[in-house]
Amino acid sequence: MSELTAAQVEAALASYQDKYLDSDYVSAGAVNAIDIDANQVQIIIGLGYPAAGIADEIKAALVEKVSPIAGGRTVNIDLQWQIEAQRAQANLDGLEGVKNVIAVASGKGGVGKSTTAVNIALALSAEGARVGILDADIYGPSQGLMLGLVEGTRPVSEDGKSWLPIEAHGLQAMTMACMLDDSAPIVWRGPMVTGALQQLISLTKWKHLDYLIIDLPPGTGDIHLTLAQKVPVTGALIVTTPQDIALLDAKKGVEMFRKTDIPVLGVVENMSVHVCSKCGHAEPIFGYGGGDEIAEDYDTELLGQLPLKLSIREQTDAGNPTVIAEPDGEVAAIYRDVARRLAARLALRANDDANAFPEIQVTED
Repeated sequence: MSELTAAQVEAALASYQDKYLDSDYVSAGAVNAIDIDANQVQIIIGLGYPAAGIADEIKAALVEKVSPIAGGRTVNIDLQWQIEAQRAQANLDGLEGVKNVIAVASGKGGVGKSTTAVNIALALSAEGARVGILDADIYGPSQGLMLGLVEGTRPVSEDGKSWLPIEAHGLQAMTMACMLDDSAPIVWRGPMVTGALQQLISLTKWKHLDYLIIDLPPGTGDIHLTLAQKVPVTGALIVTTPQDIALLDAKKGVEMFRKTDIPVLGVVENMSVHVCSKCGHAEPIFGYGGGDEIAEDYDTELLGQLPLKLSIREQTDAGNPTVIAEPDGEVAAIYRDVARRLAARLALRANDDANAFPEIQVTED
């Protein structure tokens, strides 16, 4: 059997590019270990983003790269991921039980922000992360309906001082919808609303979350300012449609996060195109290229484009969002791709040794 060195294995691994990291694993520092003996080559890859949906694909591709030089040895790939906590704005202390807070925002209402938020939360969970979602729209909470929570569902308190999050579709959730009757309006001034938000966030006993998704109300008002000043946010996601008025407001949302030192991780263009269910004709009803325009103007990334499709609305209204209702469908695949891109962009923000990938360990028997 021919001699095989770790350097040769690294060279083979370096020929595979991870499309979410825009890098090979050697350059990214994601090769945790290479162990070579007479019978096998054992390689441990450590990612900073969850990748359950593509794990087999990655492992098969790496085996294909290394096998030609393995000299008849079996090539085994152990693919792991470890989600690290990233820096929040103004170095605010993190939330207990939460590694990363991601705010999902839009400049205006009606662009499908809440639908996008819940499906991305579910997609991150499906990819292997521990995820929570908080509905920060105090006046018009919608996540209770979207998660299929039965009317009258209330959070439980074990100590009379805090709440346990409500479990739904594998997510930990909290929303004002679980504090009031569905038909009860909230007629509060700004300070009461921001106080309610702070209590929802700080008094909920989140349990070992990799990501907490915060579904913000539209606009750039009191809730957003409170979030930027009081809540440790590690990144933001902007949701828009291609139409000009939505883009104008979405740009205001991007500027708001930039002014508060919260990085915009990317843009999702919702209702990007409508495909006729009868003839298959595709038509960009709300315009074309808006998400790309924002991403280019603000040096961020268009993470994905979602179609204008009746089933997305129907499934979410029924409390069974698309990622759960059609997990193997085309739209769920888009949401999961967006989730991986979002998580990878956040992982690439690591800026200190504590968040870096472990150094490679090589043993040759």
